[in-house]
Amino acid sequence: MNPNEASPEKRDGSDTPSSNSLGFKNVVRLGYVSLFTDFSTEMILGLLPIFIHDQLGASYVIVGLIEGSAEAMNNFCRIVTGVITDRLAKRKPLVLLGYALSSFAKPLFAFATTWQQALIVRVTDRAGKGVRTSPRDALISDSISKSESGKAFGVHESLDQIGAVLGPLVAFLVFPLIGFGGIFWLSFAPAVVSLLILLFFVSEAVGLKKQTHLFENARQVLDRRFISYLAVLAVFLVGAYNFSFILLDASSLGVSTGQVPLVYVVINAISVAAAFPCGVLADRIGKLPVLGLSYIAFIATSAAGIFLVGSWVYGFAIGAMFGVYFGISDSVQRAIVPDFTLSGLKGTAYAFYYLLVGLASFVANAVFGYLWTFVSSGAAFEFSVATSTVGLLALFFLILKIKPRRG
Repeated sequence: MNPNEASPEKRDGSDTPSSNSLGFKNVVRLGYVSLFTDFSTEMILGLLPIFIHDQLGASYVIVGLIEGSAEAMNNFCRIVTGVITDRLAKRKPLVLLGYALSSFAKPLFAFATTWQQALIVRVTDRAGKGVRTSPRDALISDSISKSESGKAFGVHESLDQIGAVLGPLVAFLVFPLIGFGGIFWLSFAPAVVSLLILLFFVSEAVGLKKQTHLFENARQVLDRRFISYLAVLAVFLVGAYNFSFILLDASSLGVSTGQVPLVYVVINAISVAAAFPCGVLADRIGKLPVLGLSYIAFIATSAAGIFLVGSWVYGFAIGAMFGVYFGISDSVQRAIVPDFTLSGLKGTAYAFYYLLVGLASFVANAVFGYLWTFVSSGAAFEFSVATSTVGLLALFFLILKIKPRRG
């Protein structure tokens, strides 16, 4: 480490909360917003891959392209609003806009009769998620000190995943009664609750300085340390398929359509159990080593996809392993970003982070779906084992090279 280079935690001069001192109260309220939003979203997502594949006749390639395109749009919008939120020095208006867009888009799946129409709705829904995410993550970071960021993002992720457990569980219970269309319409109710909480109970960050020099901001954000972190993520994420393929794999292993949401319940329940304790652990021993644990869990999941065949029970087991990976990675990856970022440029830093995540997600899901369709599911999982193993090794070398601040 260059002794003349400031360590990440001191680049903004302190390790204290923003001047607004919003604290964990704001983090928890944002967590409840995410809880009800995920209740709405995951009610649909537990059945959506099956709906698109079985009801609309889309191939695994098309499912991969839909998910890849949706995540690409998601992360493109995160880039744009990440920059905008720093320029405006405001977080909440963009967060509200994003949640509203997703809330009103999801019921439109009820009108989809082709996979192209489902693609439009899915991309619109993910655009809403993208619009809100960078400003929301910046608002979470603005509300607490850097030394508590792992715990804060862990709390938020845990509340988020509680909604992700309730959604598919309700879908499992009522699907036999109301079918796909009823599920799509029912999802609107918890979405409205989330909007009301956000509108009336979440506080805006104050005391932020407007950022106007975009290229200078980008130069400051993209220093050697942050670029090294993004490079490690790129290697891993290029093979990191999303949950849709876990659900499709469960279906191929013999889990019935009506029970597939239960696999999604398992994924999200394990995510809830993993997110908060691993966030606290990350603050204590370092976020990068804990991120490595999620990589190991993903490698185990992909290996299980290769070797565990012939029984519906394996669908639930693979889902549980994927839940461990997702519960750790989704919170810890985001919590690492402020450690390498000036306080006034967190939105811009998250913009670059989500640019990478979006591009990698598109490639990962498209390639995975292609391999599954034209070679075999085993070949697709082998590809992910290879890329994630290289990503784990790259992370190990990053840990040796860069000593991030410990909470």
